[in-house]
Amino acid sequence: MRTRHSLVVILAILVVGVGAFIAFGRGLWYPLLLRITGPRTVADVLANYGPDARARLKPHFIKAGVAYPPKDIAFLVFKNEKRFALWSRDAKSGWRFIREYPILAASGHAGPKLREGDSQVPEGVYRIEHLNPNSSYHLSMKVSYPNAFDLAMAKRDGRTRLGGDIFVHGKNLSIGCVALGDPAIEELFILVAETGPSRVNVIIAPNDLRARGAIVHPEAPLWVGQLYREVEIALRGFPLGLESDSAIDVRGMTKVPKAFK
Repeated sequence: MRTRHSLVVILAILVVGVGAFIAFGRGLWYPLLLRITGPRTVADVLANYGPDARARLKPHFIKAGVAYPPKDIAFLVFKNEKRFALWSRDAKSGWRFIREYPILAASGHAGPKLREGDSQVPEGVYRIEHLNPNSSYHLSMKVSYPNAFDLAMAKRDGRTRLGGDIFVHGKNLSIGCVALGDPAIEELFILVAETGPSRVNVIIAPNDLRARGAIVHPEAPLWVGQLYREVEIALRGFPLGLESDSAIDVRGMTKVPKAFK
């Protein structure tokens, strides 16, 4: 009887555990998967994926007239257009458009990230904090959310628990992150590893503010105008005209969708 009772208790615990997992959903385990640690190192990723990733990406640098690896990198992320633009510069050139990637998944809507669990992709000007070679989403790069502006606005609003663990990563699933697929993250991970994460600027906008005014969500905080002015100023160094042959959903400009390679 005691053995049977013990089995019943174990089964009950398992049922409760599974139920809790389903009830809480991806919102809890998704960030944990992104932070999984393991034996693979950045050097391993460079050895395993570097040759192919460089072979795919270097022709774009040659076409743009920028040395590889470059001196600086900029990631322009446009949520509405689902577009990720890569810009770079070397010691001799100014900023040059290198190529674009389609964003395969980015949850939420226009507007900044305000709190943990809101599934929003943040908006603002950020850096890459570190590279994660052991992400369950193939490879990932951590974005420096919350930044000083996010913290200042949270203090003004009286908000706490702002969340974190915002990544650019592979695969095609996102809860507050930017998913680009595996080939794209391999190219960008290798590029950032060889250039240096501290040399990367990340500008995330609700839409391409170089083409039209900001899309403002009805529930956006009052200070969002200040945020978008800062983002618009940051984007001025990256003229949209230099992307005209590959722009997506930009009124009045040539649209040439390119196959992702």
